[in-house]
Amino acid sequence: MHERQGDLLQLALAGEFDVIVHGCNCFGEMGKGIALAVKQKFPEAYQADVATAKGDRAKLGTFSSALVQRGGGVFLVVNAYTQFDWRGRGVKVDYAAIGSVFAQIQQRFTGQRIGYPLIGAGLAGGDWAVIAPIIDQALVGERHTLVRFAVGSSG
Repeated sequence: MHERQGDLLQLALAGEFDVIVHGCNCFGEMGKGIALAVKQKFPEAYQADVATAKGDRAKLGTFSSALVQRGGGVFLVVNAYTQFDWRGRGVKVDYAAIGSVFAQIQQRFTGQRIGYPLIGAGLAGGDWAVIAPIIDQALVGERHTLVRFAVGSSG
């Protein structure tokens, strides 16, 4: 896992990634955190999310995606269903879902530059020390980068 500071969405717009991945709940909300930023900046990704069945537990560990074209750049936004719900307290992330979705990402996007934030370790309450090895194992041999958000960063 490579790691860098910056704004994942701006880095994607700048051509740094072919695929960006962010965690979603299974209700099509995209109401907080990076999901809200994705919804606002890339409405096509939100449309892909709401086109799936709302509140379907079977979505855990799967993803929807949307091709984004801005300027001369093209990349894919992956809405990774890594938590069922967002309400209440406690850990909302599903670690098995993270493993499943990243295994699918590895199969589908082999050889592409993949970027992601601290999926599941923010609002979803998960432990990055548990999540990072799951992603590393699923994406072994791939070019993948954790982007730690830095306010005011252009990458």
